[in-house]
Amino acid sequence: MLPSCRCREAGTVRAVPTFVLASASPARLATLRSAGLDPVVVVSGVDESVLDGLPPAELAVGLAELKCRAVLERDEVPEGALVLGCDSVLELDGQALGKPGSPEEATRRWAAMRGRSGVLRTGHCLRDTASGEERSVTASTTVHFASPSDEEVAAYVGRGEPLHVAGAFTVDGLGGAFVRGIEGDHHNVVGVSLPVLREMVGELGHRWTDLWAPRA
Repeated sequence: MLPSCRCREAGTVRAVPTFVLASASPARLATLRSAGLDPVVVVSGVDESVLDGLPPAELAVGLAELKCRAVLERDEVPEGALVLGCDSVLELDGQALGKPGSPEEATRRWAAMRGRSGVLRTGHCLRDTASGEERSVTASTTVHFASPSDEEVAAYVGRGEPLHVAGAFTVDGLGGAFVRGIEGDHHNVVGVSLPVLREMVGELGHRWTDLWAPRA
């Protein structure tokens, strides 16, 4: 077990929980690290198909809950940790679009998306393993897509990036040039809403700034 950090305040010492990210997403990990956290990554490996058919917002938070709960008993999760599960889907025409998985599907997605707007739904599930309390929230951000040409879409799909991300696009990679704008939290489109997560941490009785990694 990894030890919890300790924080001094007004003559007392408070335990600071280890933060665990139950996701394999390098973009989520990079976002959390840029915000000052240094998460322990424990990949859930859940079967995401078990929730097929749910509306987009319910699907996103349902998958986040599955990921969070799947790792709670793992040896890699320290005692008293805060465990975060996240999952994202793009809602377009009322349908939930996850990872396309194949070049053909990614190309079809872009044929439907370009020049239009969709809503990126990211589910967040945060469990305090010390108290057993849990919070679940879906954050939503509207994404306005540009109109890339068939040649640009083919080149983008050929690079492989859109095959492994929700909605077949990124804003923090090659796909950023094909997004005209967003309404809402940019980080939510990357995969985790920092303002939402900060509020969830507070609701579970912890301070966001206590989770910041020590200065080098």
